[in-house]
Amino acid sequence: MSFGANSILDMGRWALFASQVQLQVTGENISNINTEGYSRRSVVLEEAPYIDYSPGQLGTGVKAKEVVRHFDKMVEELYLGQSTMRDKWGTLYEQLRSVESLLNESTGTGVSDSLSQFFNSWNEVSQRPDNYGARQSVINNAATLVSTLKQVDTDLSLMQQRINVAVDAQVSEANKLMQEIADLNNEIQVHDIPGQNNANSLYDERARKVRELSELLDVKTIDNGGGNFTVMTKAGHTLVDGESHFSLEFNAAHSTKDLRSGSQFDGEIYFDGNDDFEYTVEIVDAGSPGGVRSDAGAAMYRVSLDGGVTWVTNEDGSEKHFSARPYDNRVNVEGLQIWFGSATDSKTSPTQNFSEGDRFVISPHQGLYWVENTSHKEEITPQLHFNGEENDRRITGGSLGALITFRDNYVGRYREKMEALTETVVWETNRRHSQGAGLQTFVVEDGTYGVDSASRALGSDSTGLVFGNRLQSGSSKLYIYNANTGLVMSNASGMLDFSGIVPPGLTNFNPEIHSLNDVRQAYEDTFGTYVNATIVNNKLRLEARDGYSFAFGDDTAGLNAALGLNTFFRGSKPTDLNVNEKVTGDLDYLATGHVNGAGEMNSDDNTVALAMYALRELSVSISTVVEGTTSQSIQDYYNGIVGNVGTDTNRVKFNRDFYESLSKDLNERQQQVSGINLDEEMSNLIRYQHSYTAAAKLITTADQMLQTILSLKP
Repeated sequence: MSFGANSILDMGRWALFASQVQLQVTGENISNINTEGYSRRSVVLEEAPYIDYSPGQLGTGVKAKEVVRHFDKMVEELYLGQSTMRDKWGTLYEQLRSVESLLNESTGTGVSDSLSQFFNSWNEVSQRPDNYGARQSVINNAATLVSTLKQVDTDLSLMQQRINVAVDAQVSEANKLMQEIADLNNEIQVHDIPGQNNANSLYDERARKVRELSELLDVKTIDNGGGNFTVMTKAGHTLVDGESHFSLEFNAAHSTKDLRSGSQFDGEIYFDGNDDFEYTVEIVDAGSPGGVRSDAGAAMYRVSLDGGVTWVTNEDGSEKHFSARPYDNRVNVEGLQIWFGSATDSKTSPTQNFSEGDRFVISPHQGLYWVENTSHKEEITPQLHFNGEENDRRITGGSLGALITFRDNYVGRYREKMEALTETVVWETNRRHSQGAGLQTFVVEDGTYGVDSASRALGSDSTGLVFGNRLQSGSSKLYIYNANTGLVMSNASGMLDFSGIVPPGLTNFNPEIHSLNDVRQAYEDTFGTYVNATIVNNKLRLEARDGYSFAFGDDTAGLNAALGLNTFFRGSKPTDLNVNEKVTGDLDYLATGHVNGAGEMNSDDNTVALAMYALRELSVSISTVVEGTTSQSIQDYYNGIVGNVGTDTNRVKFNRDFYESLSKDLNERQQQVSGINLDEEMSNLIRYQHSYTAAAKLITTADQMLQTILSLKP
């Protein structure tokens, strides 16, 4: 090859092209300064091939090798980890602020104020027990308390429903992003030729989509170059793998089983009801052949509500075990009825035995699932153990993680505590009221709490009695009166006698032995001459025979309160709570006093009213699954709930600020690499413009050289 005007012209042409590309890329940077996710680009120049020549080695110019994207993968991976936590705590904080507003007591119309007015009204009626205005005040304040408790629970429930709608929408958004990332991987695979044709725009778009996905749930990436790009959750569930993508589903309540190797169990676990906790059921004793039985040979299982980290306990702290029952004897476990049936029929018992260690998981609410294919789904619903640690095999970040965590572990926990508060208010009030007396005796009294089976022991897990677990061995008194004279029948009044019930010899009530049928029979055996005891719709009914009436006395067993006889409240939770219509319909039945040892009911007796008023400061036992049993006053317990909300909000706010600071710092570090500096770009624009001008001058010079040569005559 020879050098001359032609080679200089060619060199100028390539220099002109290189400068033109640089100007083009600089213009692209400037025009996209406000484009989200755009990464700064620059042109890599390299020297054109050189040729050995005389008087020495000479170059052939410059070559625009490639357009590169400035992007720090390591910083981006760190950013994804912090930003997903930022979005989690940020979303949680916004949601918790709404709970704070809901439980705001500053307006004087909250639960705390309603409780105070309710207890104070008992103090007022204690001073004037026979005053109907004071009696009506008790009813009115009780109705206000009921309404307030219902409203708080309704608002919390609506929050959970709203969260479900938001989660469903975000799941659809996440699935769309996963598909788009997989499509981008495919496009990159087609268009990207490293070092020659870098698909910078596609890379930017993919990085932007990954950031959007990380806002929804915690992700990590594996970049093997080009379209060989994988996105997973931190727990290891693959979301995108090259050109393939998986999906998420937000499904309804369901159950799964995880049987030990060699287990022969051929049935399924079934449940009825809903709860905010996930139930893990583990067989601890396979029992007699068949396993699922109605007798003492049934298999035994334990229950965990936090993924098997802690197990439900008895009041003494020992691990609580439940019997594996068929449908007709289904067991009440916390908020659910649980039983075992065949794989095809929930009401038919399975035939094969359990193995110790067989596990079943009940998800009694909508949950998030990772779907690998049509036959394999894995639950990844965020789960918080009761020790405060998160289940790292589930999703732990992003707004999806935050919303479900808020629904279950915050609102769910607050609702559980409000239900425990309500149940305690009902039980403690009914416990006192059921042993009291109003201004008149009863002719008929219907129990308000029923059972699933009248033949099962009232204290068993499968009886279905709401307050069955609060029953104790003890006595219960009933007083019989002559309806005409109002005088007590001294030869008929006294303790309910169970000595004629199998097993014989037990005078007092025993909740582990006696059923509703036994209680009815005991009333018939003890007071049958004066009172007719029947069971109507699985509830006890007492009806005085002609010429008689009756009143209730001391009840150390809690039998009257548990069966709903002479009680003030109906129901046990905010959703079904009401003041007993027996009391609201006739204020004479409001029990402010008691029946004394002589069987007398005095209109000015205020024994029960004072006991009700004292309840405002009395320490009582309140139990929840998360916190166990605590002893404190009802008012203090509610104040503790409000305090918990405030503490949770402050803690979440701290975490939000912390991760927001970290993610902001990492984003700034990324912007230092990929961000656009207008001053720098303008400087480059001038530099490349001069380069372009110089290259053009070089071409002009080469052209003049050629013209000079062509003008030479032979």
